[in-house]
Amino acid sequence: MHHSNLLLSLAISAISTPLVFAQEQDSTIEEVTIIGSQQQAQRIAGSAHFIGAEKLAQFSYSDIQRIAREVPGVAIQIEDGYGLRPNIGIRGVATERSGRITLLEDNVLIAPAPYSAPSAYYFPTVGRLNAIEVVKGPAAITQGPYTIGGALNMVSTPIPTQMSGNVVTEAGQNATYRVHATYGGRTDSGFGFLLETHQWQSDGFQSIDRGSNNTGLDVEDYTVKLSYAPMNSPHAIELKLQTTDQNSNQSYLGLSDNDFGDSAFRRYGMSELDNIETEHEQQILRYSYDLSDSLDVSVTAYNNEHQRNWFKTEGIDFDGSSSAEDFSRTSWFNVIQAINSGTSLSGFNPDQLQSILDGTSDTATGSIQLRANDREYFSRGLQLGLNWNAIVGNTVHDLEFGIRFHEDEEDRLQRNSNYSQIDGALVLDDLGILGNAGNRVQEAQAVSVHIHDNIQIGNWTLSPGLRYEDIDQQRTRYSDGELRTFRDSRSNATQVFLPGLGILYQLSDSLSLLGGVHKGFTAPSNSPNVDEETAVNYELGFRYNSGSLSTELIGFLSDYDNILGQCTSSSGSDCVIGDAFNGDAATVAGLELLVSANLAIGSNYRIPVSLSYTHINGEFDTDIADTAFFGSVSKGDPLPYLPENQFLASIGFEKDNWATYLTGNYVDEVCVRASCNVFEKTDDTFTVDISANYQFSNALTFYGRVENLTSEENILGRQPYGARPNKDRTVTAGLRLNF
Repeated sequence: MHHSNLLLSLAISAISTPLVFAQEQDSTIEEVTIIGSQQQAQRIAGSAHFIGAEKLAQFSYSDIQRIAREVPGVAIQIEDGYGLRPNIGIRGVATERSGRITLLEDNVLIAPAPYSAPSAYYFPTVGRLNAIEVVKGPAAITQGPYTIGGALNMVSTPIPTQMSGNVVTEAGQNATYRVHATYGGRTDSGFGFLLETHQWQSDGFQSIDRGSNNTGLDVEDYTVKLSYAPMNSPHAIELKLQTTDQNSNQSYLGLSDNDFGDSAFRRYGMSELDNIETEHEQQILRYSYDLSDSLDVSVTAYNNEHQRNWFKTEGIDFDGSSSAEDFSRTSWFNVIQAINSGTSLSGFNPDQLQSILDGTSDTATGSIQLRANDREYFSRGLQLGLNWNAIVGNTVHDLEFGIRFHEDEEDRLQRNSNYSQIDGALVLDDLGILGNAGNRVQEAQAVSVHIHDNIQIGNWTLSPGLRYEDIDQQRTRYSDGELRTFRDSRSNATQVFLPGLGILYQLSDSLSLLGGVHKGFTAPSNSPNVDEETAVNYELGFRYNSGSLSTELIGFLSDYDNILGQCTSSSGSDCVIGDAFNGDAATVAGLELLVSANLAIGSNYRIPVSLSYTHINGEFDTDIADTAFFGSVSKGDPLPYLPENQFLASIGFEKDNWATYLTGNYVDEVCVRASCNVFEKTDDTFTVDISANYQFSNALTFYGRVENLTSEENILGRQPYGARPNKDRTVTAGLRLNF
């Protein structure tokens, strides 16, 4: 693989195992956060949310989508039901593979290749996380490169302050088991360590026609942290080593609407061989030095390596000619669309198409295409940070300066193999030539700089900031086969300045007003003549916090100069993978409401309630000629996968050693394409979850959880190829042991 940034490569190779550091506080190292706590989020001149360990323990979810939905402004597109590769958007940006938001773990970019291939085919194992942070608006200007929607930072388990451990074991329906164990601590000399593992497996909640394979998962996750922060020393260092292996029988193939209505949790036998295996390794090394009481610096070196091979059915060529054009025209996306609409495809009527999916019709030799989507990624870089806290006259400054040198790469060497269906089973006819489904390398080198200051003057907090991104992207394609014979190349270069300003005014001890404006940005692809996605973003609202009642109401507007369409396999669009499309002007406007309260003030028990509500409206501002990605767009057409209304309401009861919580989550139907016909919509849905916790002692706690209590069966997604359900009602019980 080609590494053009020699300086960066040397800087990383000089560190035997590149990893993660943190700041010193009271002679300990704390995990690297953007916000730090919910109390700190209240003081930020912008929209920010913090979900801590205590909140996460209420339901002990292992699915990020069930956690993130409680943050207003966050949209979810359900795909596999477990959140293995979640689709998350913030304030109207595209949800697909979470590729339009900045994903971080411990404040380090975590997508497999954040610039050249940002789709989140890797996502941190949520069951081991200690906190979740979401920042939006001007507050996200420090967290590029995706700043229109915002950033999602996942905080890993911290090294305990004293020798201690924790074991969580749980079992649930569908032969689902999970174990999370940690042990570590710190010595008086300043040495600290953490050993952690997370094991998760399930047979899945769907059933494959005629198949012996399950639809489940097997995830093994290991983390080691080492730190050294001597008492009263200005120096602190931390090393983090993390690895995750995943094997899951997941498919891109969904269902036709009629089949979904008959059996929502069915999977066609055509997908019986679909499976993805991934390996992920992360090393982070962080060093911090307190130059004075008001000034500290940090250096972070990071390296992420990810390998995946998703073997999955792509489409059918009815006459078995194995023509690339025929396979594209008759992908499963188009087959299911034809069945839904009652139209013929390549001379086959809907009943004939259905019989192929049902396995009751044999197919021609070599007519069914399965692809080994084998890719390797790396993402590595060096971050330098400076923080200055000082009082100058009657002004308090909290200044942050950062620079990041980054490079990443995606290397595809994929294979199309041809099968036929005989008596309902898939039979291999032709293994295919290695590289015939993609033999290419795409890479990016980027330098980003940001400066951001929180300035407190009396009741005012001003947060001016500026971000600069300098990005070079390239793609090189090679001829079919393992040997790298040059075919063609293309490139794209971007330099952009992104200013922003947040304002907070404290009207009283309990009430504050906030507002802000910033220029948002999405890194373009390597497609030539494709512009970066940019938008001017505004927000205005207030916060009220008075003892048991906390409220936040924020209106936002994103005015896009150009909205970008990226063609990927997971988009389900009938386009060339890797191409990008200018979507021209668009507008997204919305309202975010967050309310939390305790309804039992002065009692010996608590009744916590909360409401998170989002109203959002996104539409194209211009007509767009028919494209393979957007389709034919008219001014006023809706942006895909944006629910107009969604809310999550929660109520709990806490007394002595036990607690119970009930949540209800409503999401409007959405259009999956701008044209939005009846087969391009999802269902609206209302999902109820309930949990209970009982603490036997300080060391032992029992918990139980029921997800989808009312067993709703709704179409929550239609991408990539067909209707996809929410997870069925699932009962889980677990024990949490501290020692």
